[in-house]
Amino acid sequence: MRYESGRFGFFADRHVTMTLDTNSPDEAVLRALFDAALAASLPDGRFEGRLPVAPKGRTIVLGAGKGAARMVRAFEDAWEAAGNRAPEGLAVTRYGHGTPTRFVEVVEAAHPVPDAAGMAAAQRILDYAGTAGTDDLVVFLMSGGASSLLALPAPGVSLEDKQALNRALLKSGAPIGAMNRVRKALSAIKGGRLAAAAAKARRVTYLISDVPGDDPGAIGSGPTIPEASDPEGALSILAEYGIVIEPRIEQAIRANAVEAGEGGTVEMLATPKMALDAAAEAARAIGLMPLVLGDALEGEARDVARVLAAIGTYAAAHDQPVAKPCVILSGGETTVTVRGRGRGGRNAEFLLALAVALGGHKGIAAIACDTDGIDGSEDNAGAWIDAGILEAARARGIDPVARLADNDGYGFFEALGRLVVTGPTLTNVNDFRAILVR
Repeated sequence: MRYESGRFGFFADRHVTMTLDTNSPDEAVLRALFDAALAASLPDGRFEGRLPVAPKGRTIVLGAGKGAARMVRAFEDAWEAAGNRAPEGLAVTRYGHGTPTRFVEVVEAAHPVPDAAGMAAAQRILDYAGTAGTDDLVVFLMSGGASSLLALPAPGVSLEDKQALNRALLKSGAPIGAMNRVRKALSAIKGGRLAAAAAKARRVTYLISDVPGDDPGAIGSGPTIPEASDPEGALSILAEYGIVIEPRIEQAIRANAVEAGEGGTVEMLATPKMALDAAAEAARAIGLMPLVLGDALEGEARDVARVLAAIGTYAAAHDQPVAKPCVILSGGETTVTVRGRGRGGRNAEFLLALAVALGGHKGIAAIACDTDGIDGSEDNAGAWIDAGILEAARARGIDPVARLADNDGYGFFEALGRLVVTGPTLTNVNDFRAILVR
């Protein structure tokens, strides 16, 4: 099978052509599978045949998320190709995730902890939605990361309050769904409030999903997906994870409650399942039997690693639940309860724990990466391992167990030259994991 890739990486600048089969090097196979998943996650070409009818008035495009800029550009291409008048609008994405657009302005802000730039962008986007009239069409483009990028606190809550709570949530080990429920409760724009601001106009939302089950209300905390507020649920999440808030924050959460409304049409452009299906198809073309465990694996990264290590070693020994040569694919966002002082996101943590659990098992290699190109807050998408990873670490005097205890997956893989660095991919369908067994 042929892949156009640079350093086996879909988003690198330098391109080479490789023919892969079951005897190809572990790194080449693993990166090719990740490339296939990334290609299936992009919005390019996905608007064709799914565009709304052009309005009499303006077409206003409002977007947010790590994939927002690429979504804007893909929409502009499709809208113009259909012979429609040029759109206008505004989108916000993460720093470094922008891309040139022709008609819609794209600004950048901080993620995962919101900043003043995100707050200003959120206010501008909300105000823009409020200008839409009955003859207008509002197109919302939302992807993962929108929750932090659209940082517009509810009355009585400051940006500093939201930043502090975001940091506490990120360190707590709370799953992304729980974090987003709290974010909605603290927001003046999430939980359908953005769609409500454009209630006079016809509205359509296009989504790139980064959440298990592809719940539209969970993607970016659902700024265009109306729902009834659940302040007590948000408060119970904070209590469950030991996050103490001031009484005024509790009062603000309760006072920010809204009823569910109507938000217009919703279309899904790309999902974690699409990415896994594309990787599975690429695996078959190489001669590997894929086993897809699903796109919703959650839990502590090191716990998930132990389970997947057990599945991998069983397949290696018994050709069950899938016969080798094979690849075990999964998605979903794990969590990391930070106790050490090391560097590393959830994919580095998962992969280091997997390496420890495998113990250098011959014939097993793996890759784990975030499809947005950023594992946590580092500059890598993830990392990869093969059967020689622990031996290579010992030769360098590196203790993998100690590094894991210190949450230092990044430092471990950086020292061994095993980081996967793509740069921003301009999409986001959550994490991608592949365990190769031969």
